[in-house]
Amino acid sequence: MRLVSPKCSIIIRANNEEEHIGRLLTGIMQQTVADVEIILVDSGSSDATVSIASQYPVQVVEIAPEDFTFGRALNYGVEAASGEFIVVVSAHVYPLYPDWLEKLLKPFGDPQVAMTYGKQRGNAHSKFSEQQLFRQWFPEVSVAKQTHPFCNNANDAIRRELWEKQAYDESLTGLEDLAWAHWAISQGNVVAYVAEAEIVHVHDEKPRQVLNRFRREAMAFKRIFPQESFRLRTVLRLYLTNVFNDVWYALTERVLFLNLTSILWFRWMQFWGTYLGYRHSGPLTQQLRWVFYYPPSNSKKKPARDVPPIDYGDPGENEG
Repeated sequence: MRLVSPKCSIIIRANNEEEHIGRLLTGIMQQTVADVEIILVDSGSSDATVSIASQYPVQVVEIAPEDFTFGRALNYGVEAASGEFIVVVSAHVYPLYPDWLEKLLKPFGDPQVAMTYGKQRGNAHSKFSEQQLFRQWFPEVSVAKQTHPFCNNANDAIRRELWEKQAYDESLTGLEDLAWAHWAISQGNVVAYVAEAEIVHVHDEKPRQVLNRFRREAMAFKRIFPQESFRLRTVLRLYLTNVFNDVWYALTERVLFLNLTSILWFRWMQFWGTYLGYRHSGPLTQQLRWVFYYPPSNSKKKPARDVPPIDYGDPGENEG
């Protein structure tokens, strides 16, 4: 059943995403929400990303690679959008269920909600430690009114009317979503986390890519919260704690032999990259330190859904 709801616009940032973009767009076309505008912000793809996207009802907005920042690309997309709500997704994700969009938009029934974000999981090819991060950051239980700014715009939505008052920060090296949520909360709004709005997030990064991801995000975090710091002893403590945690769960799942090497290098790149981005700043707040860096308890089981998942035709891909 297709639902008629206030119009939303989906913004997808992409660069050379031919391997993933078709799956995402297929999943969007199978959503229960009917009135959807799709905008692809492409930053100079040299592969078939744009030609694949053109097979779907997609508006393509171009941004020159030399002009690209994460925030600027989003602002380009929102400027071209007409929806009351702006949904932001990465080009290398895909929704697990046909009610993903419906669930992501539902909290906007509360006028205090400025942003929603949904659950993320990896697929069969994701690094074990990345999967642990997803479980840590995106638990199985929703939070209707979250008053800290943690969020992730690989899978989130905002009110356009609030973006018109405060666009995304184009100068940040990342975390433009967190900066926007921080502003929205300062205006008396809240963020909603929706566990049922689940997507699969495909990351297949080499060690250097992981290092650079966490380094740029830490640099951005330092800009947003200039009092923050991340010391060498913190690197060591969090590395050992998270490696121990990952090894323990890999042992309990009987997959340690396959994942030990990636656990060791992934966690080191995560925390060394964070240190490189954070140095020269002040102390971390305890609340955000917990959200970003401490390992999950894995104590909650995933609730059963009565909605069949989308069939993409690839066994092992729907790992949510």
